[in-house]
Amino acid sequence: MKFDLRTFKTVLGYGLTRIEKLAGFSLRASQLEAIYNYLPISTQLATSGQPTTNQFSAIQRAGYSIIINLAPANVENALPNEAAVVASLGMDYINIPVNFSHPRQQDFEKFVSLLQRHSHQKIWVHCAANMRVSCFIFKYRTAILGTNQNHAQADLRKIWQPNAVWKRFIAKPVSH
Repeated sequence: MKFDLRTFKTVLGYGLTRIEKLAGFSLRASQLEAIYNYLPISTQLATSGQPTTNQFSAIQRAGYSIIINLAPANVENALPNEAAVVASLGMDYINIPVNFSHPRQQDFEKFVSLLQRHSHQKIWVHCAANMRVSCFIFKYRTAILGTNQNHAQADLRKIWQPNAVWKRFIAKPVSH
């Protein structure tokens, strides 16, 4: 297997989020840029790994009104009260629990529908480490929006080099 530094960084950072959860405090600041694997896609769309409670406040202050979480509630670094935290800040919370080992086309179709329905709002999409999200966003940008594949792939590779499961998911044709 080929070593990929970005994938290693993502996995290492994910481990840090688990340690922060166990320790009960965060070593990361509450600015958007400090959110784990933060990646702005456009002025209306940003992605990341799991934000902390304080970082959700920064997301709200930046004008985001929709939070989409692609991680199941039982991932190790999940906030157990995330829906309540997001709601208390006046943002809408949507969870599409994507199984990391078995991403489904139905989940992607729901994701596309949500992005299209809320396209007039600022949307923040996250999962545990931004691995699920980066693949969903790549597929959305290339298959739905018609974004140049090399441009979208450059953003994907800022997060990780997808494994075989996710490469198959990305390559599967989308029905419009």
